[in-house]
Amino acid sequence: MHLLSAFGHALWMAFTMLWQIFWGLSLGFLFSAIIEVTVSKSEMSRLLPDASPRSLTLASLLGAASSSCSYAAVAMARSIVRKGGDFTASMAFQFDATNLVLELGVLMWVLISWQFAAAEFIGGPIMIVVLVLLLRVFLRDSLKRQAIDQADKGVAGSMEGHAAMSMSAQHGSWHERLASRDGWIAISHSYVMNWAMLWRDIGAGLVVAGALAAWVPDTFWQKFFLVSHPTLAMIWGAFVGPLIAVASFTCSVGNVPLAAVLWKGGISFGGVASFIFGDLIILPILNIYRKYYGTRMTAFMAVSFYIAMVVAALIVETLFQLLGWLPQQRHTAVIDAAITFNYTTVLNIVFGVVFVGLAAVFFRTGGVQMMRDMAHGEHRHHTSGHDAHEHDAHSHGHGSHPRH
Repeated sequence: MHLLSAFGHALWMAFTMLWQIFWGLSLGFLFSAIIEVTVSKSEMSRLLPDASPRSLTLASLLGAASSSCSYAAVAMARSIVRKGGDFTASMAFQFDATNLVLELGVLMWVLISWQFAAAEFIGGPIMIVVLVLLLRVFLRDSLKRQAIDQADKGVAGSMEGHAAMSMSAQHGSWHERLASRDGWIAISHSYVMNWAMLWRDIGAGLVVAGALAAWVPDTFWQKFFLVSHPTLAMIWGAFVGPLIAVASFTCSVGNVPLAAVLWKGGISFGGVASFIFGDLIILPILNIYRKYYGTRMTAFMAVSFYIAMVVAALIVETLFQLLGWLPQQRHTAVIDAAITFNYTTVLNIVFGVVFVGLAAVFFRTGGVQMMRDMAHGEHRHHTSGHDAHEHDAHSHGHGSHPRH
């Protein structure tokens, strides 16, 4: 009975977290879908020919307008490289497509505090600058050529179908797409696809966070994160954050509930930031890098990405200390809140209606077939009710096996 009670407590904690984050997820996925449809990325490779400040800035902006799924971001970055885009610019795109997307900021703000949302959007560009410096100083041309040659082989990794869809050609201006029936059909497809890509990570993140919140006492976390030694805690938190992300196996928005648990337990402010940044070096994604770019480049990327995450987290925490922006309390919405009739309930009802409405459009307009096509590395982009264009995700004809 004690074991059943413990499992029940963990599941209840996971459910209360889901209750708190549902409307934020739905809102974020809706905005992400609208941006995905209105912002054209079909000429991305041509727009990122080098690692100049202009290309890196454009890569960051295009990344922020893309999916929050780490697997999809990695696949899109490889697609940029294969089409002739600069390797460093593609890595900048990949980082921002994971860390600067709106839904991540919304969840960080709602579940913990606004300071963490600000830290993500300030820390992201800092991390890009550090990463670019590391690549310019330490990445040899011979290793980069080997990685590009490996990328050109088109070995299947994950989410290539989504990459093909996101980078396919769009027709008409952004306001014409937004005002059209076909535009909203595309929005419904992108919205449901965001849920389909991330529900496993979100579910896993909620279960892990619920179990840790229910079973692990705060005293353990306080000792582990060196809470009684503030300076050491700041340094240790930034270094250990990405490693916890590696162990968690979840990515992007799926990590936010666990970030709330870690923050309440005592990890430093920068530790939370580096933990969220760390989803691009989790083991499944490192395996995809190995397929895309080869073993040597994967090892180089893992080390350089980790250093960039740690340095950015330390800079962000130092900056927020100087500005007096560090949160004074460790309360979090997902841990401390109870299910009551309040603004969260109202917002969940509103965005539940949005979910049902867009899902209905998705199922009535060929969304299921689109997902099947994507599972085989293809994307069928409808420009009108009768005109369809198929885009193959691999120039060499390889299929893909998405994780999400």
